[in-house]
Amino acid sequence: MNIRLLLSVMLIALVFSVAPARQEGAPPATVHAKFDPTRDPARDLKDAIALAQKTGRRILLDVGGEWCIWCHRLDSLYIRNPELDKYLNDHYVVVKVNVSKENKNEAFLAQYPKIPGYPHLFVLDSDGKFLHSQDTGVLESGKGHDPAKVLGFLQEWAKPVKKL
Repeated sequence: MNIRLLLSVMLIALVFSVAPARQEGAPPATVHAKFDPTRDPARDLKDAIALAQKTGRRILLDVGGEWCIWCHRLDSLYIRNPELDKYLNDHYVVVKVNVSKENKNEAFLAQYPKIPGYPHLFVLDSDGKFLHSQDTGVLESGKGHDPAKVLGFLQEWAKPVKKL
């Protein structure tokens, strides 16, 4: 066997053996996932409901696309602010819903209020019931999103903690 071919096969096998496995239909684990036009948001929401019920979190539908600069700016806000990212993932199961020329997900989004711009956030309870529609324009400051405004929004809609 040609040594280059053998090395190529070994490299491919190594990549696939260490790559984390992701169950088909499972929602992206964090807000850092990309907007994927091939995903089925109805299936992702079903999986998110199961996880939200199990973990006592609410669901945050993050609607946008890879074409959207403000969507990337919102995503990068979480990367630059680990405390904000932790709060988001401690209190919400995030589901990315793609809107692009490849897949507008119109049928799925028809069950929610009209979206004035992107990114757009919908808060659902752990059963998937619609609670709130959030225009992210009011969370902006300059050429990005304001961490305090985003945290305030997340805190306002997080599931209340039961007091003993």
